[in-house]
Amino acid sequence: MPFPRASGILLHPTSLPGRFGIGDLGPEAYRFVDFLEGSEQQLWQILPLGPTGYGNSPYLCYSAMAGNPLLISLEQLCEDELLSEDDLTDVPEFPIDRVDYELVEQYKIPLLRKSYQNFRSNATVKLKKEFSQFCKDKAFWLDDYALFIALKSQVYDDASWNEWDEDIAKRTPQALAKYRNELSAEIEFRKYLQFEFSRQWLALKEYANDRNIQLFGDIPFYVAHDSADVWAHRDIFCIDEETGKPSLMAGVPPDYFSATGQLWGNPIYDWEELEKTNFHWWMQRFHAVLDLLDLIRIDHFRGFQAYWAVPGDEETAMNGEWVEAPGDEFFEQLKQELGELPIVAEDLGIITPEVEALRDKFDFPGMKILHFAFDSGWDNPYLPYNYHAKNFVVYTGTHDNNTTMGWYDARSNEENQRVWDYLGCSRGEGLNWDLIRLALSTNANQAVFPLQDLLGLGEDARMNEPSKPEGNWEWRYSAEVLTDELRDRLLFYTRIYGRGVRRW
Repeated sequence: MPFPRASGILLHPTSLPGRFGIGDLGPEAYRFVDFLEGSEQQLWQILPLGPTGYGNSPYLCYSAMAGNPLLISLEQLCEDELLSEDDLTDVPEFPIDRVDYELVEQYKIPLLRKSYQNFRSNATVKLKKEFSQFCKDKAFWLDDYALFIALKSQVYDDASWNEWDEDIAKRTPQALAKYRNELSAEIEFRKYLQFEFSRQWLALKEYANDRNIQLFGDIPFYVAHDSADVWAHRDIFCIDEETGKPSLMAGVPPDYFSATGQLWGNPIYDWEELEKTNFHWWMQRFHAVLDLLDLIRIDHFRGFQAYWAVPGDEETAMNGEWVEAPGDEFFEQLKQELGELPIVAEDLGIITPEVEALRDKFDFPGMKILHFAFDSGWDNPYLPYNYHAKNFVVYTGTHDNNTTMGWYDARSNEENQRVWDYLGCSRGEGLNWDLIRLALSTNANQAVFPLQDLLGLGEDARMNEPSKPEGNWEWRYSAEVLTDELRDRLLFYTRIYGRGVRRW
């Protein structure tokens, strides 16, 4: 689909400010939309919205289609009379600039349970009908997800599904019927959380769309092994029949950055089985995600052309092989389902001509990262004068990069001299704005920068460091930093470079 010249900010909702330990879909989310509108940004890019599992990573979720209940706004529940202000008085001393996920869950889940009990007792007939319709409309993923989470939380002490009793791990009809009966109250509670998440998110989306702002989110190519998706649909994944563990695992081969490659551990798709169903599960996934978003970035897009498959008993990614995937057939089917495809391809890393051909056949925008532009000579494809087309998104950096100021501070003077020479500046103060201006000035249809870069923050504000096992996904900003001065400065540059609602 055509992408107009525009710009926006990358900020995951968990990073929003607020008094309950984690960003949510309440007043500060609307205030951020107002900041976007005031600076004429037309994109709010976010990370996957799913319920996070190990390491709190939004790329390792318990469901590819559910929302994260921790994002539900308690203040909005008060407005809907499902909680009272008195319920929110005993708030722990949460960290100001970080999310303590464990403490947030200890605080919020009991309050969400209380709101559920109030919903059962006091909700209007209209609201209960909406809930019933939601459960019916989303049953294709909601039933399995709610049962999965109920089993993990109430029966198996958060153990992975392949460690459950064999009858329920393999989903025998008798075991499914038994637990759906025994856990019916918990199952309904988990469905209620998804209903509330959906209501609050769609209200925020409408507010943003009414202000000419599109919500731009992520679909990770792979899903977590310990997820409702793999448990409920193990036939479309490469899973060992006896152990329930992946028989083939995802990753990338050894390269300049890692002598042993990266072993992600996600199960590989059984594409032959998927093709037999016209990719039915994937089609459902896209429909579910597009209920919540306007645009989608496909993370690890190259996996649709060929993927690195590693035997399940390997400890590194070295002994894998490239296997071709039916990307052409997949996107043709998706085009039949959706018409125009509102997709951006994450085409970073090991990209072959075949991957580029698949991207270009369907006119998917790719990505350019300015942090990658300055260190390999005049023909570096990330240098703006080598941008030979408009159909891509240019970033200062992404959620996996250091912040721009952190990146700059970690470089040598010799390395930074190349940046200064290109930008025409002699000092590094304010380099974040220099790179933001450079991104805005390019011929790319879309320019996006993390909020951390707008604020000029250093490495401490980094969202994710891929090689770091803990402490990621925690950064938050304080409400007072979104000043009128910051808004007006961004608005000025946005208009200068022809990306605003009004042109210069």
